[in-house]
Amino acid sequence: MVGSIMGIVDAYSNGSLHHNYNGLEEKLDELRALIGKADSDPLIIVSVGAGAWGSVFAAILQDTYGQFRDKIQIRIWRRAGRSVDRGTAEHLFEVINSREDVLRRLIRRCAYLKYVEARLGDRTLFADEILKDGFCFNMIDTPLCPLKVVTNLQEAVWDADIVVNGLPSTETREIFEEISKFWNERITVPIIISLAKGIEAALDPVPHIITPTKMINQATGVPMENILYLGGPNIASEIYNKEYANARICGAEKWRKPLAKFLRQPQFTVWDNSDLVTHEVMGGLKNVYAIGAGMVAALTNESATSKSVYFAHCTSEMIFITHLLAEKPEKLAGPLLADTYVTLLKGRNAWYGQMLAKGQLSPDMGDNISGKGMIQGVSAVEAFFKLLSQSSLNVLHPEENKPVAPVELCPILKTLYKILISREQSSQAILKALRDENLNDPRERIEIAQSHAFYKPSLLGQP
Repeated sequence: MVGSIMGIVDAYSNGSLHHNYNGLEEKLDELRALIGKADSDPLIIVSVGAGAWGSVFAAILQDTYGQFRDKIQIRIWRRAGRSVDRGTAEHLFEVINSREDVLRRLIRRCAYLKYVEARLGDRTLFADEILKDGFCFNMIDTPLCPLKVVTNLQEAVWDADIVVNGLPSTETREIFEEISKFWNERITVPIIISLAKGIEAALDPVPHIITPTKMINQATGVPMENILYLGGPNIASEIYNKEYANARICGAEKWRKPLAKFLRQPQFTVWDNSDLVTHEVMGGLKNVYAIGAGMVAALTNESATSKSVYFAHCTSEMIFITHLLAEKPEKLAGPLLADTYVTLLKGRNAWYGQMLAKGQLSPDMGDNISGKGMIQGVSAVEAFFKLLSQSSLNVLHPEENKPVAPVELCPILKTLYKILISREQSSQAILKALRDENLNDPRERIEIAQSHAFYKPSLLGQP
């Protein structure tokens, strides 16, 4: 197969000097030794998917380790053919001219003229083309360092030592099934770090959740000890702009601890944790309620009171759901609330909810939005509703004293399903749900969860 490799990484990656500071070369050498790389063999890291987080992740690694070109190669795969519309090209031109460092870099690389031509409508730019210059299509306002872009999937991944899954959860299985075809003759097993936040619901043989790491395991046969999840309360553009952030890398101890050390930076703290699946599911759960938060904000003209009422109800539902999913859910409270908080403040799912409530978008337009990427919360609403509607998971209703499906104790989730999936209600229904006098006090829902043995290990595929 013939593919195109686009972009030659600058010798000075995003202005960083070629010297070994903060022990970077030692950290790189430690990881290379652990993986078993020969002195003449570079460590190859490939980000699959070029959304905001996948692009930023690759760019951070390039900025940090790109100076050691004999020891590490970093590249990113995205599909070819996605054109940049005229409006985005005009905005991109404004961004370029507002940043002297970016402007000088493009002129030095003889790449500026094409952006002038695109601004004038004389040329069509493509997403893979601008990514090599450091512009992520879903995050135009935050220029990154130049990246090595590969548009042929086989060429991108066949020899990768570490693969970063920057795909939406809804595309993860399909792409990794394709990748598995290129790994049939591999001798070494790659390491995979998944950034995806989302889930699928499966009902056979019993209702359970399938997370992106499990999808990758099923699609490729790579053992779970080589598949990790990295997530945390952060916004991709702010991480690249060196706002302080933290994340957790979850998985088997063999790889999570050295990878946490390798990824850790002064402004980006990476902790490690053994509980992969639960953290991964929580990353998908907060996206569900972020959409509703955006709706409430738009419908109430950013009323602090209304948003706090919504927050009380949605957090009580999340706490209730975590008691179904985790044996010790109290350990998840901090990370889940932090991730939820940042998503409500500035995440794309909250933005999507706002646009729906304002009438600027509709559910019929789908959940892959130009300039934003995949809205993960939509598929997560469907998956959690489907899963928690199963009678085999029935719990005792506190007032009616009869078994009910767990979703019956989650009115916000039910309402979001009716707005986004069955489409039998408008965005206004979210306010009606909040104002329903028959709703349980959020405190009561939390007490119900804490006072009953709701934990269902089968939901996460555990015995």
